[in-house]
Amino acid sequence: MEFLYAKIHRATVTDANLEYIGSITIDKALLKASNIKVNQKVEILDINNGERFSTYVIEGEENSGTICLNGAAARKVQKGDKVIIVAYAIMDEKEQQSFIPKIVHVNENNKII
Repeated sequence: MEFLYAKIHRATVTDANLEYIGSITIDKALLKASNIKVNQKVEILDINNGERFSTYVIEGEENSGTICLNGAAARKVQKGDKVIIVAYAIMDEKEQQSFIPKIVHVNENNKII
């Protein structure tokens, strides 16, 4: 079954780049803190407009605060929107019982709080 693996909560979209091929660029510091991996599938939940969609992760500059939706996903958000970035993992019931998801809370500049 799929279970919550990690979450970056209430990040602020810093850019939306329609010309890039696809993905979400996330600050390397946030990736480290959340254990979300480069190329991992994530779900993006836009608090401002209710959009929910999936994409994959690329690494942004460490401590830059970057949260940039690229390609087609750029049409689903606006710069300044608040988003929740969620990753899931497939675990059996035994694994899930002892697993604790990483939840990273950030401020308005996408710095860990």
